Amino acid sequence: MSLKERTGGASHSFTAEDIASSRIAAYNTKDSVKRHLHRLLIEEMGTEIGASDADDTLLRMRIEQKLNELLDRETTPLSAADRREIVLDVLDNVLGYGPIQTLLEDPEVTEVMVNNPNTIYLERKGRIFQTDRRFIDEAHLLRIIDKIVGQVGRRIDEASPMVDARLPDGSRVNAVIHPLAINGPMLTVRKFSRDPFTVDDLINFGTLTPNVAMFLEACVRGKLNILISGGTGTGKTTLLNVVSLFVPNDERVITIEDAAELRLGQEHVLRLESRPPNIEGKGQVAIRDLVRNSLRMRPDRIIVGEVRGTEALDMLQAMNTGHEGSLSTIHANSPRDALARLETMVLMSGLDLPVRAIREQTSSAIDLIVHLSRLRDGSRKVVQVSEVGGMEGDTIIMQDVFYFDYSMGVDEDGRFRGVLKGTGLRPSFTRRLEDLGVHTPGDLFEHEPPERR
Repeated sequence: MSLKERTGGASHSFTAEDIASSRIAAYNTKDSVKRHLHRLLIEEMGTEIGASDADDTLLRMRIEQKLNELLDRETTPLSAADRREIVLDVLDNVLGYGPIQTLLEDPEVTEVMVNNPNTIYLERKGRIFQTDRRFIDEAHLLRIIDKIVGQVGRRIDEASPMVDARLPDGSRVNAVIHPLAINGPMLTVRKFSRDPFTVDDLINFGTLTPNVAMFLEACVRGKLNILISGGTGTGKTTLLNVVSLFVPNDERVITIEDAAELRLGQEHVLRLESRPPNIEGKGQVAIRDLVRNSLRMRPDRIIVGEVRGTEALDMLQAMNTGHEGSLSTIHANSPRDALARLETMVLMSGLDLPVRAIREQTSSAIDLIVHLSRLRDGSRKVVQVSEVGGMEGDTIIMQDVFYFDYSMGVDEDGRFRGVLKGTGLRPSFTRRLEDLGVHTPGDLFEHEPPERR
């Protein structure tokens, strides 16, 4: 029978709206089947799924078998492809991290942002896009958050509605629930590459140049104290991880973090992680406590993932008492702002120290500040490398060694053409590096990089 006969003799053409409506209907049908199967599976296998000693491979086979049995009883007409898609989605919901599982597995996705059960965004190549994925309901999202948090021994509930945690691959996780989250539970996952980036990767990305990489390697080998500054999401932790690879393999390194993210390749690395208070408000171990304790562990290097509070004073004291070559990151808008933030954090320690004394200690402790920025085109770049000198009156002297040249404009795709250039000024600490046998070529700091001549 022809289409004309089936429509009573009148010709009929399908519009784009008709096709879109049929696709939405098919999507809603599959979505409702997924929700129904998910609930049935939890009812029938909840105890087995929640068992901590269950074998992952065997459990996955059992769940897949049960899902196929439930689908055989389903009256909704489904194709073989639809059935397979539903099984995989429900498996992700039960054993993985639900609708964000595939996003976490996608190497191009750098951040996943869940605003509420029905709104999920992702970041790819520095730009944010909304996805069509969603959680079954609020309870489903809460189960995923509990699963993530429980894996690292953290808790989240009404008494403690915010938490910082990490996934097994080191990705950073932040979650906020009721009563703080008005529109529903919120989850933010900042991913890290499964294979840690190397300095060559950052050069290929345009984050820094070979000259700057060579200079940073000399500074780390020469045991200078380096502070990496920048805003949120500029790549501070990534650069810290790369710079730490320059630390010689025969040194004893202690890392101190809120949530362990650094992945160092050296053999002699001790990792410390802070601990929040328990449900009774006791048992907290702050970053400051770990910094103090690390001084008794005979460190060659102390790496603090991020300095954000009163531990700034202990870190500066460590740098000034023979623990050279320390590395850390700090949130700031510029190298000068980074010093101002350090000063503020030292004042937060409660000690009545004169501002000049704090600045003198800071100027003698910090040798170099590397500042990162996230540009409008989504790229992350080192935009300033500044030497911290002594004091002139009550002001800390700073001198730029490299700077990002914005004057080169943007290309037809909106990407910045600029590169890091040397100021032509040789840092005063290069004499100290030479005394330690670390050579820095004279043309390293020239205004026009040799590779661009």
